[in-house]
Amino acid sequence: MDKRISGAGEAVSKIKDGATIMVGGFGLCGVPENLIRALRDSGVRNLTVISNNAGIDGAALGLLLETRQIRKMISTYVGENKIFEEQLLKKELEAELVPQGTFSERIRAGGAGIGGFFTPTGVGTIVAEGKEHRTIDGRQYILEAPLRADFAFVKAWKGDWWGNLVFRMTARNFNPMMATAADCTIAEVEELVRPGELPPDVIHTPGVYVKQIFRGESYEKHIEKRTYRQASGTGA
Repeated sequence: MDKRISGAGEAVSKIKDGATIMVGGFGLCGVPENLIRALRDSGVRNLTVISNNAGIDGAALGLLLETRQIRKMISTYVGENKIFEEQLLKKELEAELVPQGTFSERIRAGGAGIGGFFTPTGVGTIVAEGKEHRTIDGRQYILEAPLRADFAFVKAWKGDWWGNLVFRMTARNFNPMMATAADCTIAEVEELVRPGELPPDVIHTPGVYVKQIFRGESYEKHIEKRTYRQASGTGA
């Protein structure tokens, strides 16, 4: 089945206000930049976004925070975005912070059809409030629910017309898991090839999980956080 579409604009055209969207990426690596820009331009609002982080000011999910299109973030780390902080403190944005390992497993459980799992992470903290506790082999655990979404935005290195995806290095972060845990997975790729050009043994996400695919454009290599060192010879 040929799953190619014309571009990001067509991909987001059926997304409505109030949708829940998983967005791949770790920091600014493996982020579906074209889909995020198209979603911003579409003007849809009151979105719940499930993503490892909230981008930075002026890039990635920071674009949707600037336009106040996100109502709730479910994330693990949000420390690089001033707009996120401002909106959260003003109670203009709701946030659910999840330990990163738990976050990954909740998405995996959602994709695998698992109804929930017990983990010791978060026991005795605010993460455990309101959740079922159980003692297993003398250790306390809490029940965590799976995560699913209406849409998943993923970014891959290569893909074919059938939706088979290959991720490159760190970009193979939350993207493969999220592709399995949404009703509609949309993939943008740097290179779109004919079916049969990707060796079966290198495919990370089978096309059965992907509903739409297109070749993205205008990728930028943003730097999440700059660090500097003194030039040699300038002293300690």
